[in-house]
Amino acid sequence: MPTTVFTIANQKGGVGKTTTAVNLAAALAEQKIHTLLIDLDPQANATSAVGVEKQEGRSLYGPLRGEGSALEMITPTAIEHLALIPSEEDLAAAEIELAQTENYLMKLRAVLQPLRDSNGYRAIIIDCPPALGMLSMNSLAAADYLLITLQCEYMALEGLGQILRNVERLKTANINAGLELGGVVMTMFDIRTRLSRQVVDEVKQHLPDKIFETVIPRTVRLSEAPSFGQTIFAYDPLSPGATAYRNLAKEVIGRFGLK
Repeated sequence: MPTTVFTIANQKGGVGKTTTAVNLAAALAEQKIHTLLIDLDPQANATSAVGVEKQEGRSLYGPLRGEGSALEMITPTAIEHLALIPSEEDLAAAEIELAQTENYLMKLRAVLQPLRDSNGYRAIIIDCPPALGMLSMNSLAAADYLLITLQCEYMALEGLGQILRNVERLKTANINAGLELGGVVMTMFDIRTRLSRQVVDEVKQHLPDKIFETVIPRTVRLSEAPSFGQTIFAYDPLSPGATAYRNLAKEVIGRFGLK
């Protein structure tokens, strides 16, 4: 079966993007779907969240510069069926250097092509930096589907409009004509507040076919797990957060035919 590439992006930080990338990848792996998580954020939060140490020369920085291949950067994790391409601080330099190269938006697409050709993974999930810079735009140019994480708070829809406009620009410019909005994941949902419900309802009105039924609750356990280098399934497998990400994975599997 072909490899499906998902990029999880939002120009705003603190919206559950990395939490979703890590735990969705782990939940797919739990369903025996061979999954590769790519940490494209120089802060390397996704790398540490799956219990992998940052290592110099193990990110996509070299391959993006034409040095080495993405296949060489694949690192095993403690989770069966889940592999990782880690991040490192050097990746921050790629933001500047990519802009000075030819076809600068297509670099990641070319770097990931051997991974697609290898058929080693059914799903590739890319965690982007919290900005629509060179790395995030490269990620959009390389993906089949964009998954957007949206925090259940006031002003959430403003950021949604901005990222959707960028998707349209990439399609119109024929940089990635096949890119689709795969879905919107509502995060940090607080059942006690009217605002959380209002934001979900508003997104449903705007994008009724795209919003996932599963909402990710605001829980301390989800926030704590990365500091122990664990996914929510290792840290607290029976928690509401773990249940939510398992349900989200089932939706993703069904929506994109991953099994």
